[in-house]
Amino acid sequence: GDCDGPENSRMRVLRTLPFLSLAAAIRVPHVNMGLFDALTSKAPRYGPPVVIGEESLMSQKAHGTSEVPVQKDLRWNCGADLADRICNFNRHYAENAGYWERSTTFLKEEEANTEEITFFDSNSGDPLFYGPRGRTWQSFVKESRSHGWPSFRDAEVNWDYVRVLPDGECVSTAGTHLGHNLPDGTGNRYCINLVSVAGRPADGPVERHIGPKA
Repeated sequence: GDCDGPENSRMRVLRTLPFLSLAAAIRVPHVNMGLFDALTSKAPRYGPPVVIGEESLMSQKAHGTSEVPVQKDLRWNCGADLADRICNFNRHYAENAGYWERSTTFLKEEEANTEEITFFDSNSGDPLFYGPRGRTWQSFVKESRSHGWPSFRDAEVNWDYVRVLPDGECVSTAGTHLGHNLPDGTGNRYCINLVSVAGRPADGPVERHIGPKA
């Protein structure tokens, strides 16, 4: 699931919850009970600035949960086949831990960039995240490396286009699966697949990826 690394074991456990008693879950090492409560409660638990989305955002559309396939020419050499599966035909799983760091050109291209990076929806081209914002590039990279996925904070989210579903899934208003909100001791932490936010601004016609559906 999203954010393997330190969360890998607990996410594997949580995916078995329909068959796992609460008592058994408590006995499993590494299960964060705050995360357990968050993912099993149906009531919205996130206060401002989080914008809670409806499940209908992820209803089946022309191309999975989106109206269109991902853009063909994604940034940072992100794989379009992988992006299309993660963005449009998936609700729970993620690119491999460290993919953003080891399998793309993200760090090589951006480490010398002194400007804030805008991360665009790989389907719609809408701006979803801005970062680093309110912290250094080194801080952003360190936190993302520690979890295995790009990790954003409240100030870096564009709530015009990002929603958090009651179970913590992060999605875009276009129906793109982005990742999950996994709050920690310092607040909300949005653990996001780079392939989901590697789009380019859709100012005009955009060439779309044509590949096998997941």
